[in-house]
Amino acid sequence: MSGTRHLEFAPPATPGMVRAVLLALVAHLALVAVLAIGVAWKRETPPVAVEAELWATVPQEAAPLPPEPEHEPPEPEPEPPLPVRPAPPPAPPVVDTPKAADIALAKEKEKARLQKEKELQQAKLEQERKAQQDKLQRDKLAQEKQRKEQETKVAREKAEKAEKADKAKAEALAKQKATKAAELAAQKNRDDQLKRMAALAGGETTGSGGAGSAAKSAGPGASYFGRVAARIKPNVTYTDIISGNPITEIEVSLSPSGDILSRRISKRSGNTAWDNAALNAIDKTEKLPLDNGKVWSPLVIVLSPQTLLGP
Repeated sequence: MSGTRHLEFAPPATPGMVRAVLLALVAHLALVAVLAIGVAWKRETPPVAVEAELWATVPQEAAPLPPEPEHEPPEPEPEPPLPVRPAPPPAPPVVDTPKAADIALAKEKEKARLQKEKELQQAKLEQERKAQQDKLQRDKLAQEKQRKEQETKVAREKAEKAEKADKAKAEALAKQKATKAAELAAQKNRDDQLKRMAALAGGETTGSGGAGSAAKSAGPGASYFGRVAARIKPNVTYTDIISGNPITEIEVSLSPSGDILSRRISKRSGNTAWDNAALNAIDKTEKLPLDNGKVWSPLVIVLSPQTLLGP
């Protein structure tokens, strides 16, 4: 069991080991045999002289010696490694002693190189300076252009503003004149209507001279005012309690067909609720009747609770 375990852990046999051992054994045996033969040959006693006659029919040759066994040469042993020789130290560099002409030439080349570098540097600096100067000039021109454009814009805006102011002033003056003229015309018309209404209220239907006929020919007649009041009356909405008889005068502008284009209170009654009710009634009416095909514009309409809210 121990022998088997020893063989299990033994290193594997080297290939050709058995053959080498056999060859070595044969070689040693052959060497021992040769030595033994040589020693025996030297120790033989000298032969004694004996006379004898040998009769033989055929001379017999001595038997040949057996051939020596061939010896295989032993395997050559590996040669020992050759010693590594250290590399020889490098030879010192050969320094050529420069000549005076070479030194002068080298100095000239170096001087030329430095001069060229200096010229290139100066050219580069000059180029950068010129580029910066061009940029400053462009910026200056751009700023000058922007300043002029700004001045032109300010002047244009100022002129436009002055023109608008003059135009607005002229329009305001024209409007003021037109308003004043309209107010004068409305006042005259209102005065004429009040005179006619006062005459109607006083029962003046006839008169000597031409006062009555002149009043009638200056504006619409009493029948027209009655028709206007009848058109407005259904549109009056007023639920407050009225104290007295407030009178509101409303001036209206009419189109050729009688449509109410605009209206305004020319004289307030002192009762804001009644003034608003009178305006709302005018707005709801929208259109006034014509006076025998004629339109009175501007027309002052006198409205009071007694004329519109009465029976």
